[in-house]
Amino acid sequence: MKSRIEYFNRPAPIGESGDKYTREHVMKLIIAPGITAKHYWRDIWHYRELIYFLAWRDIAVRYKQTAVGVLWALIRPALTMLIFVAFRRLVALPAGDVPDAILVFAAVLPWQFFSGAFVEAASSLLGNANLVSKIYFPRLIIPLASVFTSVVDFAITLGLLAVLLLWYWFLPGWQIFLMPVFLLIAFGLALGTGLFLAALNVEYRDFRYIVPFIVQLGLFVSPIAFSTSDVPAEWRTIYALNPMVGIIDGFRWSLLGGRVVLMPETILISVVETALVLMLGVWYFRRMEHSFADKI
Repeated sequence: MKSRIEYFNRPAPIGESGDKYTREHVMKLIIAPGITAKHYWRDIWHYRELIYFLAWRDIAVRYKQTAVGVLWALIRPALTMLIFVAFRRLVALPAGDVPDAILVFAAVLPWQFFSGAFVEAASSLLGNANLVSKIYFPRLIIPLASVFTSVVDFAITLGLLAVLLLWYWFLPGWQIFLMPVFLLIAFGLALGTGLFLAALNVEYRDFRYIVPFIVQLGLFVSPIAFSTSDVPAEWRTIYALNPMVGIIDGFRWSLLGGRVVLMPETILISVVETALVLMLGVWYFRRMEHSFADKI
């Protein structure tokens, strides 16, 4: 049997003094089979403030009592950019209308967001084992809050890109207003993959060692040091099966004012794959959620 707590208002009885009816907040405990699953998505809305508090807690823990603080969110993407710019120079990739530093950093930005959100979401349940095992709330809130935490790192890194654009006197165009669309796609992809791996991490602890390998492999198979247009035409469709290809292409196009080629087919593939991954992640997470408290 599943239980659910609901709140409603009802008139209080008239007191001895003859006071008029007043309204009091009453808690009602309903015990019925399957009621938790029936109201699951409504419960997420009711617990929406928990998403904020979990995300704020993670941000505070991440930057509290650190030697460089917020700068750490800038050091990693900056070093990644320098490595890939050096790689472009080493293999003598042709220079275009966009400086190499900006071209690479416009791709590092979405990749850092996705990889950070994916890793945090995949390990979120194990990191909050005490919450999962002691109290009831929709468990999907935990990885969701982890992905929201990565949005803060994204905003900080976006500031570094703004500095680069000013350094090179490179101004974006109207396309920058479409950047939130591609950020939303990256958010959905990180959440979908994170939900799937979070559930697997609870069931099989060995998967926590696989997550860093997936991130490292994805870094090298994504178009960060080069553009998708550099890939031979006969291989582009297969290459675009990596959902990050369309996301990175969209970010570059929006941030660089349309000065790079945007291939609609890569965007379409990324959107379709993200939707499928998100649905699969939610389905598997919900299927395994009932056993989290026992296995964690």
